Amino acid sequence: MSAVLAPLRWFYHEFGVDSLHGAGRNAYLVITARSCRMFAYGTNALILALFFAELKFSDFRIGLFMSLTLLGDVFLGMWLTLIADKVGRRRVMFLGSFLMVMSGFVFAVFENFWILLLAAIVGVVSATGGDFGPFRAIEESILSELTSPTTRSDVFTWYVTTSTLGSSIGSEASGRIIHYLHDGPEGWSLKDAYHTIFWVYTAMGVVNALLVLLLTDACELKRKDDAGGYSQVATQDVIEDEYETNSDTGAAPPKDDHDLSRSLFGRLQSQLSSISAPTRRVMYKLWVLLALDSVADGMVPYSLTNYYVDNKFHPAKSTLGDVTSVAYFLGSISSIFAGPLARKIGLVSTMVFTHTPSSAAVLLFPAPSTFWMTAFLLFVRAGLNNMDQAPRSAFIAAVTKADERTAVMGITNMLRTLAAMLGPSVTGALAGNERFWVAFVVAGSCRLLYDFGLFIMFKNMPLHQHEDGATGQRSDAGGRGRDEEEMDGDEMDDLPSPSEFSSGRSTPSTR
Repeated sequence: MSAVLAPLRWFYHEFGVDSLHGAGRNAYLVITARSCRMFAYGTNALILALFFAELKFSDFRIGLFMSLTLLGDVFLGMWLTLIADKVGRRRVMFLGSFLMVMSGFVFAVFENFWILLLAAIVGVVSATGGDFGPFRAIEESILSELTSPTTRSDVFTWYVTTSTLGSSIGSEASGRIIHYLHDGPEGWSLKDAYHTIFWVYTAMGVVNALLVLLLTDACELKRKDDAGGYSQVATQDVIEDEYETNSDTGAAPPKDDHDLSRSLFGRLQSQLSSISAPTRRVMYKLWVLLALDSVADGMVPYSLTNYYVDNKFHPAKSTLGDVTSVAYFLGSISSIFAGPLARKIGLVSTMVFTHTPSSAAVLLFPAPSTFWMTAFLLFVRAGLNNMDQAPRSAFIAAVTKADERTAVMGITNMLRTLAAMLGPSVTGALAGNERFWVAFVVAGSCRLLYDFGLFIMFKNMPLHQHEDGATGQRSDAGGRGRDEEEMDGDEMDDLPSPSEFSSGRSTPSTR
């Protein structure tokens, strides 16, 4: 029996399942909610551009639609994430779920370009198959609160892995549903089959809302009390209490903290000023690199990639769905290894060494003249593309203070979305001029520049300087900590396991 259980124990500890188990019920709900949402986004990634083409929208209009949708995500996501810690993270996530349901309903019923565009801008629709919008920054901030430095990378790994698996299942389901409705006994038109997929999207929005309702107060921002400890408080109660205090003393309410009606850019400026100068210095460099990567991703999102493959090879929709599903599935499998790899070689090295082959696959994507060679490059791109996500989230959490994370992650996602919105319009214009392939060459080159810049700038960045119980020790973001390197094998064996850290049985020093 021990011989049978040994591999299971090894997997349980090596691949971070113990860290996920220690994170608790709220972490499970957050990860499940994102997986359901990415299932819906996966259905969109396969058919959105094809749906617009079936409605006789021009290539330029398709690209413009996606760019304007991402622009709407910028303002919506930025506004909701910047107020999330004040009005309540769960309330904001529930509002996002409602907007997702509303957008799905409009796409399931209407075909007018401007009505669809309005629904996409003010609602939540994934124009590219990626997780842009208000959810991700808040969820990452919640998971950062629920984890410790030793378990965070593992939990983020499963957060990415399960969501990518959701996208895989969504793409497969979308292709099969369309094939059955269009080519099966029903004989539906492609337009009607595409509309059906958006009813699935609407249903997933309802499921997302129900999961958000099950979250507890532990997901809200922890604030320091007078004794220097942390207390869990309802953020709306904090706002009301401080207004009452100012009313009693006759002082005006602090506009900079509580005036929720002020301009969006004023709030952004306030949030930037609330981030400490050392954090800003790190994030400014990272934001530039992430913007470059996002421009590339915006030029060749999976929705437009599927459109390119469909135009070039004309495969059956079920075959296209199968290929997209396998690509996402490979991404989910590879994501499992991001946590163990990050522990071995460091967060930044994991990000760079896994993302670089994916970038090269984007660069070479137009080269093959056969469908299956093109599919192979898509498998390489998608299979390795997500391995940098969990280490990146863990890296951002490791260089920021707890009360800065929601703002930092929200601004990060906002800037990435803002950069990504430039891409679809450029690609749409290129496609209209029979130069679609140029988008992949430019995007692959930009992604490689991001990879090299990341390694050069952040290889030796010290981490976890703001965590509770920090002892001043420093760790190398690109590899093992300096203190670990000085330990021999016996000393390393004496270190507590991540599950012991998360359960409180041992107090880790900051690495």
